[in-house]
Amino acid sequence: MTTLSDHATYAGGTHENGAPRQSDAHSLSLGANGPLLLHDVALVEKLARFDRERIPERSPHAKGSGAFGEFEVTEDVSAYTKAGFLQKGVKTPMMARFSTVAGELGSPDTWRDVRGFALKFYTEQGNFDMVGNNTPIFFLRDPMKFPDFIHSQKRTPDSGLRSGNMQWDFWTLVPESAHQVAYVMGPRGLPRSWREMNGYSSHTYMWVNEAGEKFWVVYHWLSEQGVHNMTNEEAAELAGSDSDYHRRDLFEAIERGDFPSWRLEVQVMPYDEAKDYRFNPFDLTKTWSKKDYPRIPVGRFTLYENPTNHFAEIEQAAFSPSNTVPGTGVSPDKMLLARVFSYPDAQRNRLGTNFNQLPVNAPRTRTNSYDKEGAMQFHHSGAAPVYSPNSYGRPYADEQSISDTGWEADGQMVRAAYTLHAEDDDFGQAHTLVREVYTEEERQELVKTVVGSLADVEEPVLSRVFWYWTQIDQEVGAAIEAAYRAGAEQRVPGNLSVDIDA
Repeated sequence: MTTLSDHATYAGGTHENGAPRQSDAHSLSLGANGPLLLHDVALVEKLARFDRERIPERSPHAKGSGAFGEFEVTEDVSAYTKAGFLQKGVKTPMMARFSTVAGELGSPDTWRDVRGFALKFYTEQGNFDMVGNNTPIFFLRDPMKFPDFIHSQKRTPDSGLRSGNMQWDFWTLVPESAHQVAYVMGPRGLPRSWREMNGYSSHTYMWVNEAGEKFWVVYHWLSEQGVHNMTNEEAAELAGSDSDYHRRDLFEAIERGDFPSWRLEVQVMPYDEAKDYRFNPFDLTKTWSKKDYPRIPVGRFTLYENPTNHFAEIEQAAFSPSNTVPGTGVSPDKMLLARVFSYPDAQRNRLGTNFNQLPVNAPRTRTNSYDKEGAMQFHHSGAAPVYSPNSYGRPYADEQSISDTGWEADGQMVRAAYTLHAEDDDFGQAHTLVREVYTEEERQELVKTVVGSLADVEEPVLSRVFWYWTQIDQEVGAAIEAAYRAGAEQRVPGNLSVDIDA
């Protein structure tokens, strides 16, 4: 990043054109007590610039922070991918941004919520981004529902308050949310720190090797600090005493030399096995069985450098799964395909047409794009032709071939759910999580957490919440209803993290 320290030393302040300022403390007035003057360039420039300091915050994932580091491949996975940055021994500079999903820019870090886990790798073949979460699944499998989902997690149009009733109304009307809701309401819904949580691609991606063989792949970024979480009480206390707790924890850990790291392991599915796997492997609400596809070690990344300017390097960082490199690609996951469009489009709105020219987003490789102009263009092609093909030596791509990261598709254009596989359903994996992964103590805590989120939930949503949890697990659903009925007078509205003793 270019900073003031990279330029000449200044004896005092300057205007934005570099000329010296007379004062950073006093406006120009007609006499010491007189009116201010419109032609006070210093004041007008300072106020006009201040009026425009804020840019639109991200709609989801608004609150977060991150750091810079390096990714090193320690194992040979060349049998699966030809991507240069995924070859054994290669080290790649990268950055990570962690965030909450539902909260606004000033919201507490410790609300019960999914955490974003976004990575950018500055590879020698261009930037590669992975936009994931700290959960291996998500609430939805079709992107048409995504804006409605985010609206339901934000604020009501009348009071401007968050609403448990609105959240549960959406979740229970969209049963595919069950697996993710069971995960978020469970023990990993409140990470103790960003350093102590795993990250997952959640989506299925594609790898292609030198021979042109294709594989489906899911990324698992496993915290080498271990996975640790906090209780509802701890989260609620921190929300009031230190709302920036996770941001502070990451920055201070790196500042003292306690560099966090994550190891990468992947699940790899041969291309043809996706067609008749027991459930749809591109369904974002599902996880692949590790018995069917064991995790394969790849490498690790370490974060060792804090941002020197949070706004320039973190707030302006733009991630998108559309940023792929040779040897990598996307899959038929409908949510992923929509994000390939929506993420960079959101950044064009938030940061401007040329957001990819900002230093934090710019690739380390040279670019040759026939896109041109737009607000805030910095890099340009000089007087070279701005069109392709051209007769004046500027190179352009002119290949006709079958995409090496594509897949077959055949059928009528329809608006429909995925074609069913043998074990496709909404509640099965949620039940396995609650009944076979959670301990009895964790199930009891889950019941208390869910009941604590029902303070403002009204009929008919309330009855549907009880039905929803009964579909996930009969015993847990019954316990939630019984605890709610027994503890109505103890409920505290407005905080999903409040612990209720039922």
